Amino acid sequence: TDYNQLGFNLRSNIFQGGALEAQSLMKDSYTPDIIKKATRDPNNWYGRKTDELGKWHQKNALNLNLQKAFEDKYG
Repeated sequence: TDYNQLGFNLRSNIFQGGALEAQSLMKDSYTPDIIKKATRDPNNWYGRKTDELGKWHQKNALNLNLQKAFEDKYG
């Protein structure tokens, strides 16, 4: 019965979904020059870059697999 009710509700378009156009409170509240200043420049970003973090995770996964293989082979 739940399946039939769900099918009926979907066919009746009761679940219409979200708005087609997204609205931003920041864009509505500030002028365009403030929004331009708030956008980060990837070349002048001061923190750790995603590429470096991705390389670290890849090396860490390789290291964990290597340790597991050594434990399986040598006990």
